[in-house]
Amino acid sequence: LAQRPAQQKLRYIVLHDTEGSYDSTIAAVRNPAWGASWHYTIRSSDGHIAQHIKHRDAAWQAGNWYVNATSIGIEHEGRAAAQGAWYTETMYRASAKLVHYLASRYEIPLDRAHILGHDNVPGITPSYVKTMHWDPGPYWDWQHYFDLLGAPLPDPGAAGSQTAASETVIINPDYAGTTPAFVNCASASSGPCPEHGASAVVLHSAPSEDSPLVVDLGLHPDGNPSTMTISDTGARVSAGQRYAMAGRSGDWIAIWYLGQKAWFHNPASARVAVRSSAAVAMVKPGKGSIPVYGRAYPEGSAYPATIPYQPITPLQYEFLAGQRYTVAGIVPSEYYRAKSFDGSSPGDRTLVTGTMRYVQIQFGHRMMFVDARDVIIVRV
Repeated sequence: LAQRPAQQKLRYIVLHDTEGSYDSTIAAVRNPAWGASWHYTIRSSDGHIAQHIKHRDAAWQAGNWYVNATSIGIEHEGRAAAQGAWYTETMYRASAKLVHYLASRYEIPLDRAHILGHDNVPGITPSYVKTMHWDPGPYWDWQHYFDLLGAPLPDPGAAGSQTAASETVIINPDYAGTTPAFVNCASASSGPCPEHGASAVVLHSAPSEDSPLVVDLGLHPDGNPSTMTISDTGARVSAGQRYAMAGRSGDWIAIWYLGQKAWFHNPASARVAVRSSAAVAMVKPGKGSIPVYGRAYPEGSAYPATIPYQPITPLQYEFLAGQRYTVAGIVPSEYYRAKSFDGSSPGDRTLVTGTMRYVQIQFGHRMMFVDARDVIIVRV
């Protein structure tokens, strides 16, 4: 952890689960050898909240230093594959009360582009993509959570929720009635997970339940389809996330997702998405494709001599001309240098800011960034 500079703006709150008991988690955060830190842990049984570090301290909690430097991390006692068994109402209420306070204090929007699951945080470079965590997972009830935050998600069944004029959608399936056929919930079993409600919608490569799932080249570099393994986020969208539409076929809707069309079933009898108007990014005319990034770092000339340049490394995905991705905002290019606990490393406690600007987009299950010079932004 390291004290953030005064000019460092907090943009995100990241929700995790502990993948262990409350007691073992508290023991871990107290152990310097563990090499990780986070701001809060919430106990499942009674919603007790323990704070470990100050808000002004950046914690190593999300696996992405750009996100770490601009976020507060909250751990929830539980296991992502336990089908919500640990996610008690008491825990949800305590967490929502805390997040509402933090979001208000630091002017963080109450939406799914800024209130993130750990599973929505991108890898920083291609080699990191497969190592990113997938908690709190598809059994975290985002719909109920945003109700508790006082920022309810729109109802897909409400009048006008499917208007033809809108060209983006907000995902919001009925939690109890949405039961994807995930597998590998039990650590010792590769079989089907018990049927259970979920906040996730699965994406296909064609408008048919029989078609393969879409491909995530970061998780499946061989180009094979994503799977229904509970930890595989490669073909999954979640309640509250917003995507640009790419087509319709009967009761099926296609969205732009990781550089491809991805289809989900949205029948009138069980809507899982709400049509909405939003800003989208498109490749600037004259470019065939543009790179996508997992962090919004400055150009090389912005770094002083005491701080090594952090390469602007594209991820393994492509944003192709003709595609559209919803925009969460424009962020400055920043790198907060903090390589030692006590500030003794050269250049420590320095915030490097560049002239580059990035656009945060909903590119897949995880949010990502593009160079603002590469895109145009329109409202659809």
